[in-house]
Amino acid sequence: MANIENSIESMSFEAALTELEGIVKKIDSGQESLESAINSFERGVLLKEHCEKKLQDARLKIEKITISPNSIISLTPVDL
Repeated sequence: MANIENSIESMSFEAALTELEGIVKKIDSGQESLESAINSFERGVLLKEHCEKKLQDARLKIEKITISPNSIISLTPVDL
């Protein structure tokens, strides 16, 4: 399982999301064996967690530039 987690950890958000979408379609089609569907589901859970972490990291990096009345520029986190 560590190799799977390591391979997912190195994926970009877009690659992980694309693979996750493919897994969902494959499971929804019902054409996989039960064992294969379970393995796909487990990988899908890891991909979902990875995507959520990437989004959270991006959210924390977003900052808003504000200019005070006396022309002081500062950065403040954006409240999404």
